[in-house]
Amino acid sequence: MQAHRKSTRAQSWVAMAASVSALALLLHALDLRAQDFPSKPLRFLVPFPPGGVGDTVGRVIAQPLAKALGQPVVVENRTGANTVIATELLLRSPADGLTFNIVATSFTVNPAAHTKLPYDSQKDFAGITRLVHNPLLICVHPSLPVKTVKDLVALARARPDELTWGVSSALGGGRIAGELFSGVAKIRMINVAYGGGAPATTAVLGGHTSMLIGNVLDCSPYVESGRLRAVAVTSLQRSDTLKSVPTIAESGYPGFDATNWFGAITRAGVPRPVIDRLNAEMLRALKLPEVVDTLAKLGLNPGPMTPAEFDTFLRVETERSGNIVRALGLKAD
Repeated sequence: MQAHRKSTRAQSWVAMAASVSALALLLHALDLRAQDFPSKPLRFLVPFPPGGVGDTVGRVIAQPLAKALGQPVVVENRTGANTVIATELLLRSPADGLTFNIVATSFTVNPAAHTKLPYDSQKDFAGITRLVHNPLLICVHPSLPVKTVKDLVALARARPDELTWGVSSALGGGRIAGELFSGVAKIRMINVAYGGGAPATTAVLGGHTSMLIGNVLDCSPYVESGRLRAVAVTSLQRSDTLKSVPTIAESGYPGFDATNWFGAITRAGVPRPVIDRLNAEMLRALKLPEVVDTLAKLGLNPGPMTPAEFDTFLRVETERSGNIVRALGLKAD
């Protein structure tokens, strides 16, 4: 009996050693694969039109990324279905790290806004990094008797369901930020989605909507000329472009934070060393002076994260955005 136990124990140790050896060989193979990565050109799928902020972010990162990786990084604009088309293309690509996507708020909104998605955003993809983030600005037409967040809340409570606020998209970052603000401030306003930042800005300039929640970059020229009045930014920190404008958090709602952001994801199943390599090179690109300068001109701030941090960020944002979308009954299909 004792001899049998010793034999069984020895067999267990041998099996364990073999497993450890196999795991070591696998990790070594993955490391070698990461060192050889990439062996051919890469695809950077951008679900936004050419010339827009999302497209510019993709292209400004693609150039130094290509130089660092030694292979071309081809930017492909694949628009449509609130970014679902580009995301589905990523799902259909091999899990080799050669294809990755730009994502934004729409990626976290879509699971709740679509009746049926051709993918599972939580299981089918892996985060590489958040790339940039930027505050949004609440600005009003000068005819509105509002100069502060306190003024805005008081007026909205006095005139429930009368004030209108424009955004560029019914399911974008501006809409989510506005609904979050309305919720914490306990006010009711009418949202108007214009299908783009330019028409939304034009609407408030013409007095067709009472206010706008838009990109600082889109609004700042009109704020400086006096055609719009800035009330607050939606981020925790003030905007470098409009430093005198307070945050919502400073204006009576501590901790309020709702910003636009752009990040990069790839397929689930891509080896971790490959994801780590992409992360490292993208973060290195974000530190280059020419990249920082281009982003600053767009009102964007680098927002680097590790892959694990970005995965967590996406889960939190998906839950937060989903709660708003479901509460409002918003649908994209």
